[in-house]
Amino acid sequence: MESIRILSAKVTDVRVPTSDALLGSDPFHKKPDYSSAVLQLETDSGLCGISVVFTVGAGTDWICHGIRDLCQLVIGSSLDDFSASPITLYRRLIDHHQLRWLHDGVFRMAAGAVLNAMWDLWAKALGKPLWKLLVDLEPEFVADCIDWRNISDALTREQAIALLQSRRADVERREQELTRQGPEAYCTAGWLGLSDDEILMTIRKLQGCGFGSFKLKVGLDSDLDVQRIRFMRDAIGPDCNLMVDANQFWGIDEAKRHIEQYRPFSLKWIEEPIARDDVLGYVELAQTFSNADFGFACGEHAASPVIFKQLLKSRAIQYCQIDAVRVGGVNDVMAIVLMAAKFGVPVCPHGGGIALCNMIQHYGMWDQIAVSGHSDTQLIEYIDFLQEALTHPVAVRDGCYVAPTAMGWGLEFDAQFIDDHRFPDGAMWKPRSSASKGVMFEA
Repeated sequence: MESIRILSAKVTDVRVPTSDALLGSDPFHKKPDYSSAVLQLETDSGLCGISVVFTVGAGTDWICHGIRDLCQLVIGSSLDDFSASPITLYRRLIDHHQLRWLHDGVFRMAAGAVLNAMWDLWAKALGKPLWKLLVDLEPEFVADCIDWRNISDALTREQAIALLQSRRADVERREQELTRQGPEAYCTAGWLGLSDDEILMTIRKLQGCGFGSFKLKVGLDSDLDVQRIRFMRDAIGPDCNLMVDANQFWGIDEAKRHIEQYRPFSLKWIEEPIARDDVLGYVELAQTFSNADFGFACGEHAASPVIFKQLLKSRAIQYCQIDAVRVGGVNDVMAIVLMAAKFGVPVCPHGGGIALCNMIQHYGMWDQIAVSGHSDTQLIEYIDFLQEALTHPVAVRDGCYVAPTAMGWGLEFDAQFIDDHRFPDGAMWKPRSSASKGVMFEA
């Protein structure tokens, strides 16, 4: 097969006014507009490498500019060069001698978009879903995709290879199991801006689809939060998993006061009670509530494998919440999932938004087939809206993801959806005043 070359890059700012119905609302993000910077790498083969970076409205344009800028480094390059050594492009982006000064955040997410689009293209060229490409990689190759400089004190290259090799004998069996019934899902039913009736309606709909795990947003008012947790527990019954998410709203002492009130409700986890990178704070919370029946979950906003290393090595968290687009693409997520496996911490990916669920299902499959090698403790987040944005929407059955069969990530967008939601000139945005969109939109 002739080498595939990248000819051009197209980046589109796509936003949905979810703030109209307060979908996605939490203490910090009071009126989010679920959005994505969508990257399409066009090639001379007709194949297109696609990735997204999820945002919640204002700032999507910042991400789009960063992606366009970095794509200059891949236009004209060949897929063969990337697939022979993914770490080479990773280092060229992440270690850029000037851009590196910007550190994580927009820069790393933009770099991750480029890397994820290249992985998508590679999987499509092989005719495989992304998860299958990852499962089929040799342990040594996986290890060679990872930057070990700042994490080898927690997990070495040799340990990672040994871990992956120890799972190889069961990979075929686990793949068959996960393709029959995919990873177990959970869904947020209790958005902060919704009424009890709206939450209950969502719960009943999800239960009808086989869901047994639900999440509730908390953070503003301790007494009201306790009432809402009690309402959720009564609504779902004692045997379902219930989690709460504060979206980093509290400081450490405030978090302790709130969380102390949650002990009676048999919660599975408390998610992001404090700042995303306050590792010492999570250590303190884990020690303070060491006798509680819940654990702490964090990671969807952690910007690099180094933060995860600290959270995992210090035993500060009991659930590792990777995000598909927050870090530097597949290469970084490989490192995080492997570290979590070494420390025995379940990987429970963060999903939702536009197309995140399409991506995280692949990581859940890879982890549960080839890394952790089991599905006993993990849950993968699922959001039951905006699935119409893609031509290969996420499917769930009996409360579990259906193993994706589309090639690559499965991120092909519906053309009409893009036209309608392109920012700022799509049909959904043209009629709106500047005060209700972009940086001028203040809740």
